Amino acid sequence: MDSKINIKGEIEKYYRMVLLMNIILILVGTIVLFYEKRLGGAVFVTGFVMLIINGMLYLMYSPKINRELVEHSADINQIQRQMIHELAVPYALLDSKGRIMWTNEAFDSMIGTDKTRNKTANSIFPEINPEEMEWVDGGAEKNISYEDRKLRVVLKEFRLLSSVDTEKKTEADFVNMYMYDETDLLALKKQITEDKMVTGLIYIDNYDEALQNVENVRRTMIFALVERKIHKYITSLDGIVKKLENDKYFIAVKAKQVSKMQSDKFSLLDDVKTVNMGNDLPITISIALGLGGDTFSKNEENARAAMDMALGRGGDQAVIKEGGKIYYYGGKTKSVEKNTRVKARVKAQALRELMLTRDNILVMGHKVGDMDSFGASVGIYRAAKSLDRNVHIVVNEVNSAAKQMFDKFTEDDGYEEDLFLTGEEALGVATKNTLLIVVDVNRPSYTECPELIKKTGSVVVLDHHRQSTEVFENPLLSYIEPYASSACEMVSEIVQYIDEGVKLKQQEADAMYGGIMIDTNNFTNRTGVRTFEAAAFLRRNGADVTRVRKMFRDDMVDYKARATAVQRAEVYREQFAIASCPSEGIKLPTVVGSQAANELLNIKGIKASFVCTSFNDMIYISARSIDEINVQLIMERLGGGGHLNLAGAQLKDCTVQEAIDKIKETIDQMIDEGDLL
Repeated sequence: MDSKINIKGEIEKYYRMVLLMNIILILVGTIVLFYEKRLGGAVFVTGFVMLIINGMLYLMYSPKINRELVEHSADINQIQRQMIHELAVPYALLDSKGRIMWTNEAFDSMIGTDKTRNKTANSIFPEINPEEMEWVDGGAEKNISYEDRKLRVVLKEFRLLSSVDTEKKTEADFVNMYMYDETDLLALKKQITEDKMVTGLIYIDNYDEALQNVENVRRTMIFALVERKIHKYITSLDGIVKKLENDKYFIAVKAKQVSKMQSDKFSLLDDVKTVNMGNDLPITISIALGLGGDTFSKNEENARAAMDMALGRGGDQAVIKEGGKIYYYGGKTKSVEKNTRVKARVKAQALRELMLTRDNILVMGHKVGDMDSFGASVGIYRAAKSLDRNVHIVVNEVNSAAKQMFDKFTEDDGYEEDLFLTGEEALGVATKNTLLIVVDVNRPSYTECPELIKKTGSVVVLDHHRQSTEVFENPLLSYIEPYASSACEMVSEIVQYIDEGVKLKQQEADAMYGGIMIDTNNFTNRTGVRTFEAAAFLRRNGADVTRVRKMFRDDMVDYKARATAVQRAEVYREQFAIASCPSEGIKLPTVVGSQAANELLNIKGIKASFVCTSFNDMIYISARSIDEINVQLIMERLGGGGHLNLAGAQLKDCTVQEAIDKIKETIDQMIDEGDLL
């Protein structure tokens, strides 16, 4: 053993340096001898004697030093081995192929046996395969499950040394495998997450409307019952309820209770509707929950944003906002028209103030503008002109019905040459001090020119569609009322309050009247008192019913296409009419498709209709219902949206038959989940 082990490294260097110093001393003595014999001789003899003594000491103690170094190394190795063997962290030594070469006590205790040698780590832990793991700087890490424990496995690669000499290495690779039991840690993390407070709001949607024609004595009882149901539901979840106003409540629950509320699909929504003490309208509520924030104030902010979404979608639903994710539940009840115009007056005054502080105004609707979008834009144009503002309407393309009205706004009729601008032209006019008013759409991507939104930075949104997940960020003013029949109805009210001296021209009144008429299907769908009041205002300003009706008469080709769509209709599950509409030779087949969907609702037993139309390499779906089915929820599953009884969606890379199959699958899925019937 001694013959195979030599002193290397720093110790060897030390011996060589001593030897070298002795030789130098002898050389110095030899040189001095030529000049001073006595002194030189003394130095020479001293160096020679020291050389002999050091040589003898080296020969005498070198084997002992070697043995002590080896014994010391062996002792350290034994200590290290014992420490690893008794280490509380399970440890195993693997070869390059993943076979277990050695394990410590903690590893054997966890596995339950010490017969693990020559087995692979993968045979014991199927989730561990060193060859498939991603190695970074000679290490890899993975979370696995073993029996009922959660483990974090850390692999460290190393090479075996050939001797004490650190410069030589073998080709054999080995892997250290450490296993950290994180079961308790993860359980605590989960508990902390589940115990986080989730803030929420509950609003009664139709507080004033439900009290109409109800005796004073019963009014207190009605809302006492509603409040009791709210308290009972929240307290059953170990939450708290604080009444803010007569129709508003603040709630707080633990995060783990949210999953329970989701699993029962917020049964409180339906439970509240059962309250009946002589009220003609069922009581509906909106629930908003905010979570995912770092602070309680951030969760409250998320809850308020969720409530805005719930109310913007018509109420009677629950909305959860978790960071950037939004989840919807409910929303099956038709939104109730608000008889009061207070909100319209407040929004009109706020819009007036914004108009007066801007250099110029741009009005923009949705892509391929229809009569409602065009009519609302014209109404805002006239309101801005009454305030002596510089205003333009952004229009790239309008459908055939709106085109006839579009052609009536010419210079001969007293309108500016640059009244209508394309999206590209509007970008050249827009500045940071430009006010952009968006009508009849609340999705930025659906507007005529989405780039205008970023360039102006000052946006007002006026719309009657239910809000979706995609919304405008921080608009200066947002007026979204799903109960309204059309954007033209909303703008008609705003025009009346924005300035007393506003007087619409004949073609402007016709355009707005046509927008209401088209969106309500000749005043048969989603009409209320305020819809007819808006129509009366437009009639007083010169709108002619006969003139507008002639404008919207169908071509023979369109009429036949609509009849063909009705003829092709398939009745699915005895209550859904699904059809395809031909598009060849038709200018705007999507309009014909929506008309066919309306026609199908006239069939007895049909609760909802869906018409698919192929146009511009896309499949357009028009969905309609009367009151029992919320087609908006169905269309949202397909990436679209709209109203409870009027919605649509657009599908890419899809055939008409594939679109019909997707509609059927969605209906089946929603029925199975209890979200439809």
